[in-house]
Amino acid sequence: RPYAVRMDLRVAAYAVIQDDLGRVLLSHWTGGPAWSMPGGGMDPGEHPLETAIREVREETGYDVEIGELLGVDSMVIPAARRISEGANAPMQALRIVYRATITGGTLTNEVDGSSDRAEWFDLDNIPSQRVSLVEYALRVAGLWR
Repeated sequence: RPYAVRMDLRVAAYAVIQDDLGRVLLSHWTGGPAWSMPGGGMDPGEHPLETAIREVREETGYDVEIGELLGVDSMVIPAARRISEGANAPMQALRIVYRATITGGTLTNEVDGSSDRAEWFDLDNIPSQRVSLVEYALRVAGLWR
């Protein structure tokens, strides 16, 4: 066991979404600040598919249909690097990544949430100020070089 200390766990679900031009939809996370995949933390009792649908809608304004499971990523954030108030233990972030397709809605920026905008990016112009999840998600989707 790599960690014998108390550790918080955050399970989250994210979506890789491309448009007809091959661009990828990213969400700008205000906690970084950095770009991330649209998605976020599961509510208690919520299914990860429901989480991805809800979070994409909240962060981008789009309704989506969830496709294949692309992968599950895990990372440990040391207590000293956590941004949550009162966080005094390391946290394991378990990140479930799906492919998704837009079925409705319009691009809308989130208000009073953990992100402040969403934008489409060409694969050769992905912002350098991004969380590690972006590279992982694009790699498991077969889109990252």
